[in-house]
Parts: sequence; structure tokens; C-alpha cells
Amino acid sequence: MGLGFCWATFAFQKHENMTNKTFTMIKPDAFAAGNTGSILKHIEAAGFKIVAMKLTKLSAEKAGEFYAVHKERPFYGELVEFMSSGPIVAAILEKENAVAAFRTLIGATNPANADEGTIRKLYAKSVGENAIHGSDSDENAAIEGSFFFSAFEKI
Repeated sequence: MGLGFCWATFAFQKHENMTNKTFTMIKPDAFAAGNTGSILKHIEAAGFKIVAMKLTKLSAEKAGEFYAVHKERPFYGELVEFMSSGPIVAAILEKENAVAAFRTLIGATNPANADEGTIRKLYAKSVGENAIHGSDSDENAAIEGSFFFSAFEKI
């Protein structure tokens, strides 16, 4: 009976933590500029735990799949070209209220409008080359994380 209780407690805690995960991607501009380490330090200093991470390069086809939601927008082609232009670092992060907390940490999409001390204010060049991606909802965090990581790669 004690073992069953422990298992149920573990299963509940594991399920509860799933809503406290988000997905991020350090984009080709920030990687090429050598800012990956500094960005990861900001993320960890803000209390996020990295639970999965990989260095990879998106093909134009894979970048197009990832950003398919923007397919009808005028910037889609440039976005796909940019995101397939060099290596990226994909990661799944964990923290209480992860999506909202991470969106605050990275700052506004346009670095000119980002708050001081945010990742985009510090490392982004422009709206198009804004250093980092952060999921905008728990649902998208799960979808985006699963795009890059198998169940075996997630802790």
C-alpha cells in the first residue's frame, strides 16, 4: 500500500509540473554572435531549470513546418530563410508559471520596445533578428517542445 501511495504522489507531481514548462530557441543571430552562453546564464539566473537542450540546424523545410502558423503572413519567407541560416539552440525550461515568466524575461519582440535587462534588449538586433523565441502559451510550449524533442529526451 505504501508503494502505491508513493507512485500516485509521484504521478501527480509529474503531471502538475508539465504545465510549468516552456520552450525556447536561441536563434541563429544570437548563436552566430556568440551570445548563447550569456543567454543561458540569464535563463538560469532567473530560476529556470533546463530539462532538455540541443544544438541543431533547421532545414528550410523544418523551419517552414515550425512556423507554419505564419505561412500567410508577408514575413514568412524571410522568417524561414533566417531560421534556417545557421545553428539554433532548442531547450525546454521548467519553472513555476514558466510561459509567462519566460515571456517577461525575454522582453518584447521588438528589442527597441523591450524592457531594460531583458534578453532581447541585451542581445537582439531587430524585430526580425530578435535573438530568442519563447512559447506564447502552455499549449504551444508542448507542441513546440515536441517538435524538437522526443519523449526520451525530456526529463
